[in-house]
Amino acid sequence: MAPAEDDISIEEKRVYAGTAGRTDAYVATGSGVVRVALSADKVGAFDMVAREPARDVAVLPRDDAPDLVGIATPDGLRVAPVGDDPEFDPIAADADPVVAVGVHDGAFLLAGEDGGIDRIAIGGAASDPTATSIGTVSEPRAIDGPLVAAGDGVYQVTGSDGAGGELGLTAVGLDDARDVAGAGMPLAATGSGLYWLGNGWMTALEGTAEAVAADGDGHAMAVVDGDLRLHTGDAPESEVSGWDAETWRIADLPVDEAAVALGYGPGISVVVTAAGTLCVDAGDGWRHQVVGVRDVAGVALAVVE
Repeated sequence: MAPAEDDISIEEKRVYAGTAGRTDAYVATGSGVVRVALSADKVGAFDMVAREPARDVAVLPRDDAPDLVGIATPDGLRVAPVGDDPEFDPIAADADPVVAVGVHDGAFLLAGEDGGIDRIAIGGAASDPTATSIGTVSEPRAIDGPLVAAGDGVYQVTGSDGAGGELGLTAVGLDDARDVAGAGMPLAATGSGLYWLGNGWMTALEGTAEAVAADGDGHAMAVVDGDLRLHTGDAPESEVSGWDAETWRIADLPVDEAAVALGYGPGISVVVTAAGTLCVDAGDGWRHQVVGVRDVAGVALAVVE
């Protein structure tokens, strides 16, 4: 993979990481998972760390062990500790094809091709997971936090396995949900528009919404009618109009390419395009790096340093 103009060397990456910290972006693609090292808006080394089709990716934070990266594959969930040399191992508790993966309440949430939603809790050893079936949806597409996007609408995980409560799924409305954001204000991207959850689902933007992500602090990104829209979080969430159309603006990406995967890390926004370009903004505008992959399915960010 040839570096782009604004790529930096490994030595430079280490300098930046020492001052701004390092975050790794894991990009799920049809040919595997690409890891891209970031330090604020500086793009460092990138490499292929898994070489099987990945339909989605999520990072599970842990307090007493390294964070885990989970990828959804046709052969089940694969996980690896965050680090310099991740090795993705299968989770024996789930060998069926997985179409989406997310994290909630200290565990992975998986969506299978058959519509089954499972919770996979992993202790200190990835080889000893605990699987709990939560329910079933029609045509699952994405998971974020407690929300599941499906062909027949949005679902929410209820209960808490850690508190001994019975886990379940509750249908919470809408139709043809393509993506969801469960951090902070609940958001849903659907075939008829982007919605936020107020007194019921309220329209944020009309059009065909394909992707959405949020940082839980009032910032969000969404792809609507092919445009990348940004919500800056300037308006208080307590205001009814805080998520309406006038609070979103079109992003000025440095490349004329369709945005397909969106993610947030500490102080940074990340967009990956259909052409395989990763764009990152740390508050001073977008920088980009061509990572040379196609069939981009998702992106997740992990703090390394």
